[in-house]
Amino acid sequence: MSQELLIVTDNPGKKREYRALLASLPVPIRFPSDLGCRIDVQEDGTTYVENAARKARAGVQASGLLSLADDSGLEVDALGGEPGIRSARYTPGSDADRIAALLARLDGVPWEQRTARFRCVIAIATPAGDLYTTEGTCEGVIATAPAGTGGFGYDPVFYLPEFGCTMAQLPPEVKNRISHRARAVEAALPILQQLLEDRRTTASSCPTGI
Repeated sequence: MSQELLIVTDNPGKKREYRALLASLPVPIRFPSDLGCRIDVQEDGTTYVENAARKARAGVQASGLLSLADDSGLEVDALGGEPGIRSARYTPGSDADRIAALLARLDGVPWEQRTARFRCVIAIATPAGDLYTTEGTCEGVIATAPAGTGGFGYDPVFYLPEFGCTMAQLPPEVKNRISHRARAVEAALPILQQLLEDRRTTASSCPTGI
C-alpha cells in the first residue's frame, strides 16, 4: 500500500505552494507530471466543492494514491461574487488578461466598495472511496493597478490592508501563512495525518505470507 500523496495539479504556482504547505507530512508529495500522467477534469461544476471533488477522485482513479485537489476563486463583492468559480476562466488568455478584464469591470468603483476574498476548497479522496473537504478564505481589497511579481493568478491586484501590499508583494513564507490555500491546508492537515496513519497501520498489520 503506497505511502504517497498525489496533489492533482500541474500549475507551477500551486505546486510550489503545496510543496511548502505540506512539508510536514512524512510521505512523498507527488504531482501528475511525476507519475507521467495527465489528469484532465472538466471544471464545470456549480460549486468549488464539486470541482475539487471531481479532481481528487480523478487523481485516485489515475494513480491509486490518496489524492488531494482544490478549487479556488476570487469573489468580488461589487460584482456580486464574481468571478468566483469561473476565476481561472474569466476571460481567455493569461493571468494578465484576466486581471485587466477584472479591473475594467471595476473602473470607477470607489475603494471602500472594492472588497473581495479569495476562497479555496480542498477535497481529499481515498482509494476506498471516502471524501473529505476543507475550506479557507482570505479577505482583501481589489487594487486599482497590479503590483508585485510574486504569486500567480490575481495576486498582483489583491491588496491586504493589514500588510499594506498586494498578495504578490508578500514574501512566500508570509503568503503561505495567511492565504486562502494555506488556511484550507491547515484545516486539511489533521485529516491527512490521520488517513496516512490509518494506511500505515493497515499496511503494517497485513500478513506477509509464506
